[in-house]
Amino acid sequence: MTKSTTRTGAGLQGRDRLAFLLVLVPYLIEHEQVSVADAAEHFGVNESLIRESVTLIAVSGVPGETSAYQHEDLFDIDWDLFEQRDQIVLTRLVVIDDSPRFSAREAAALIAGLQYLSALPGSSDDEVIGSLMSKLAIGASGRPTEVAVAASPATAALVPVRDALAQRRELSFDYLSADGRTEHRTVDPLRVESLDRDWYLRGWCHLRQAVRTFRLDRMSRVEIGENQAQHGADDLSVPSDFFQPSASDLTVTVDIDTAALPMIAEFFTADSQVREEGGRSLVNLRLGHVHGFKRVVASLGGLAEVTDPGTAREEVAAWASEALAGYGL
Repeated sequence: MTKSTTRTGAGLQGRDRLAFLLVLVPYLIEHEQVSVADAAEHFGVNESLIRESVTLIAVSGVPGETSAYQHEDLFDIDWDLFEQRDQIVLTRLVVIDDSPRFSAREAAALIAGLQYLSALPGSSDDEVIGSLMSKLAIGASGRPTEVAVAASPATAALVPVRDALAQRRELSFDYLSADGRTEHRTVDPLRVESLDRDWYLRGWCHLRQAVRTFRLDRMSRVEIGENQAQHGADDLSVPSDFFQPSASDLTVTVDIDTAALPMIAEFFTADSQVREEGGRSLVNLRLGHVHGFKRVVASLGGLAEVTDPGTAREEVAAWASEALAGYGL
């Protein structure tokens, strides 16, 4: 910055000087330790103005209950660093410290939520989220407990899927189907959507010659093909329902606690029927295979029970017994 554009203390009158102090204090708090030269360069002012302003901040504050200024009612700085090394460190904050702050537990909860948000597929504001988490940690009344949230399994597949969509290219991958078999699929990607915690690719499947839905966390070895996709979202009618029933589907009746219905919502189709009575619900679901659904039933810890058909009930019971046997139970 040239000398002609650098403002000196003499150039700031009362109102301007107050405005400058109001922006200088948050800057010093955010940077924790900063040199006089860096602060002067940041604000485009003379170093002497920074020194004068810091000296004024050090004797500023708000009167306490006695209406007289006590030592703890004033800002304070590390005078040794300031006078000997031209470094500014605020060692006591007033007014700001008295403002409501998140507790350490509240800040930790918010940070955990932000970490979960950054781990979701499609989150592109990692820098903003990281900055906000840092500010929450600094601004809390105590040190928040460190938390860690694992990235979603779908995240790895999302990048090539979105690239293929943007380039309108074919996409190939190995897919773990609902019956536990792994098949190689090639699709023309149409769009990516989410349902609760799960993310899905809607695409024209070359094998089935129809629009199919694929869960991203069941996709592996995802690669963008050399060929251009022959189908796009504008060319095809993509059903609003994630799952479309077929003639080979199995109709399964589930007796489930009504409060747990959202846990099986991903298996609902347009013709799913729910009959509620006394806090329980009977649900008719059309499933391509019981294989994937039996894990869901087992995970609900007795809140859900397959009642019909008998073959599905036996398959769920056998799977649960096999799992218990693995633990010696």
